[in-house]
Amino acid sequence: MANRVQQRVLLYGRAGCHLCDDAREVVRAVCDETGVDWAEVDIDAGPYDGRDLADELGELVPVVEVDGVQQGYWRIDPARLRRALTRGAVRPLP
Repeated sequence: MANRVQQRVLLYGRAGCHLCDDAREVVRAVCDETGVDWAEVDIDAGPYDGRDLADELGELVPVVEVDGVQQGYWRIDPARLRRALTRGAVRPLP
């Protein structure tokens, strides 16, 4: 089992995913702007914190979580991410 990452923002993605590349740039820009650390987790690297991420998130990547709350998937909205980081966690997606 991989060690759990402690950053507030986690980007779940996989190699060869063009939407993940786009999301990485959004997350990097917003986190740089707000001074928040972030980390990327490869969902195909095996179990993570007891979760089978490839099975759980495989069709949704990229997925972004802030403080453990999912904030977006597929196309990441920089305004939503910024709000989650500056006002605390935003309502989870339905």
